[in-house]
Amino acid sequence: MGAPNLKNQFPRVLDDAYVQYKRDLLRLNQVDDIMSRGVVTINPEATMQEAAVVMGEKHIGSLIVKRNRIPLGIITERDLLTKVLACDKSPATEKVEENMASPLITISREAKIKEAAQTMYRNKTRLVVFENGELVGIVTASDLIRSMPEVPETQVQVDDFMTKTVVTADENTSVTRISKTMGEEHIGSVVITRKGKPFAIFTERDLLTKILSKNKPVDGPVGEVASSPLITVPSGTSVHNAAATMAIRHIRRLPVAAPDGTLIGVITARDLIEAYAR
Repeated sequence: MGAPNLKNQFPRVLDDAYVQYKRDLLRLNQVDDIMSRGVVTINPEATMQEAAVVMGEKHIGSLIVKRNRIPLGIITERDLLTKVLACDKSPATEKVEENMASPLITISREAKIKEAAQTMYRNKTRLVVFENGELVGIVTASDLIRSMPEVPETQVQVDDFMTKTVVTADENTSVTRISKTMGEEHIGSVVITRKGKPFAIFTERDLLTKILSKNKPVDGPVGEVASSPLITVPSGTSVHNAAATMAIRHIRRLPVAAPDGTLIGVITARDLIEAYAR
């Protein structure tokens, strides 16, 4: 089962969005053009539950950890999965300082976007931007894919960089079980099925915004909080077009479908950065 044919349903909306995406690319040249400003921070003594609430409410995937105005490290939604939930620890008692990544990986605001992609690919983390010793921005995978130019290296196909194992789960599986699976497998999403057919996706961001940030129980069925409809791209899609789809749809993961609709892989924003960085 593939994605709904959005092009047929909303041709003008998608055409206009892609034209704007292409127009925006012309003015994006360096880190200063794409970085997220207004960096959100948290105290190292805060709990992981408190971090989850802040990230979920602000719809962001990371927080810079600061003590007395000094940046110490970074805490991410992936840390919640792999270091807390997958290890059967309680977010309410785990401290941010015990789970953050340090040191921070920095980049100049004058650096070219290609350099930022290469730095992120090498270090597998978000990049922070300082000016005169002050923290002024952060560069995420989502920031980078919104600026991925249409150049030869981005014309390679998603098939060459996607993860070829698609992890699925029935809609009645508990969020607890899904979260543990994601943490143990170090993956950011699971495709959710209904009567054996894919219809939705559950991501780290769903866990943050729909459950943890609202202090909702995690033992409910995943089908009630998964994101649908499931948006896919066909096998053979270029990296550039996949990046455009993610930017326009405000998503970071795309299942890849064979001509018969069977899901054969998942391409992520970080996979696209790897393709561009090489």
